[in-house]
Amino acid sequence: MNFTDLITEDLIALQLEGSTREAVMDEMIAMLDASGALVDKEGFKTALYERERQSSTGIGFGIAIPHGKTDAVTSARVAFGIKKAGVDWDSMDGDDANLIFMIAVPEQNAGDDHLKILQLLSRKLMDDEFRASLLEASSKEQVVNLLSEL
Repeated sequence: MNFTDLITEDLIALQLEGSTREAVMDEMIAMLDASGALVDKEGFKTALYERERQSSTGIGFGIAIPHGKTDAVTSARVAFGIKKAGVDWDSMDGDDANLIFMIAVPEQNAGDDHLKILQLLSRKLMDDEFRASLLEASSKEQVVNLLSEL
């Protein structure tokens, strides 16, 4: 699996507008919906919120990875957004999230695709310089280039 097959420029927001976790999630769900990755926007939203209720997807280091596995998704996709001011994501380390990766995976591919995507992300996102580069990206093309390193 190549990460750049999962994310396109229309799935990247360099300046997320929302000031709450819910507003940011709605914004990113809309990006996925507009890209054609969803057949049921509300169904995907329900799956995301069910996952958040289990435990926060704010993993620390300024990163949140909300994800949903549902038949509301047509094919695996990742939306990415930057919130420089940060948003409270109830993260494990107490820090606000600045880098948000929203993973959408069809239920039938849930195990393999979901784990592969998380694995690709987690390895590189532990690198301080990589996170700083993403946070300072000035174009969607630059973000795609950085993510192609995954």
